[in-house]
Amino acid sequence: MRVRKEVALLADPKTQAEVQDSLSNLTRQFDPDVPFHLMTAEQFWGWAMDVGIKLGGALLVFYIGMHLAKWAVRAAGRALTRAHVEPTSSQFIGRVLYIALMIVLLLAILQGFFGVAPTSFIAIMGAAGLAIGLALKDSLSNVASGVMLVTLKPFRVGDVVQIGGSSGTVEMVRIFQTQLRGADNQTIVLPNNLITTAPIINLTPDTRRRIELVIGISYEDDIDVARAAIMDIMQADKRILDTPAPDVVVYELADIAVRLGVRCHVSNADHFATKCDLNERIKKAFDNAGISIQQAQRDIRAQRRVLEAVQSSAASAAGVTDTTQSSPDQQSPTPSPSPDQQSQPDQR
Repeated sequence: MRVRKEVALLADPKTQAEVQDSLSNLTRQFDPDVPFHLMTAEQFWGWAMDVGIKLGGALLVFYIGMHLAKWAVRAAGRALTRAHVEPTSSQFIGRVLYIALMIVLLLAILQGFFGVAPTSFIAIMGAAGLAIGLALKDSLSNVASGVMLVTLKPFRVGDVVQIGGSSGTVEMVRIFQTQLRGADNQTIVLPNNLITTAPIINLTPDTRRRIELVIGISYEDDIDVARAAIMDIMQADKRILDTPAPDVVVYELADIAVRLGVRCHVSNADHFATKCDLNERIKKAFDNAGISIQQAQRDIRAQRRVLEAVQSSAASAAGVTDTTQSSPDQQSPTPSPSPDQQSQPDQR
């Protein structure tokens, strides 16, 4: 109702007249020449056939036009691919082109089968533009954000990104939403306006990624022996790249361990598997070399109840001692009631 009121306020008399004429033409397409209660069977079936032909023709044209629009979008996508346009941009352009073709198809059907002029439909859209914009401001902001994502290109289809606490591989950028594929093969759909307002971490801007492990060894262990064992493992793995060269450095001399930093580079596809393999092989190599991996330990002791029991026993012992050692002289006699506190005899 609010949208209708705003449309009525925004539309001028000329626009309202055009809209009313278009609606009248649309209504006349379905109105019979003779009222229903005066119709004969032949007239009724003639009217039903006329309306059925119009509706059937409109649905048939819509079906054919929809498939033609999809074919045009696919052809445009192949042309954009041959022109070396990025998949992110080509997908977005394909979506916009499909929506534009469907709007043109609907306008053609309304004019060809129902006599509604496109100018009247455009006038309706123009009159309702502000009201629709206010009602769908979030959706319109998603469209604007989608255009920004395609233009600025903070990520591309196939990149692994972290956005607003969600991480996954970018599958497609739509007009209103962006779809990610999570590590557990779940589908993550994010509104475009949320993406443009949240920090975007692109984990695959290049063809390679760095693996970084932090491993703590005991102060009694030899750092050179541990470094040599880790370097042998990384040099034997063909997935680890030679440039930049892998290395093992001392990150920190912590309280309970010497923390070693293991760093190497692999291709994007081998990142997760290589990281898991390195953890396993380093653990086995340290076991064979007699090197202990130190981890932070926490000793939680239940001291509160012990202290309460000791305090209560000490208090009990002190109470018994005071009772046995106190003399009768130290005890205060029972005070006698004062004359004022004594009850007065009854007055007879």
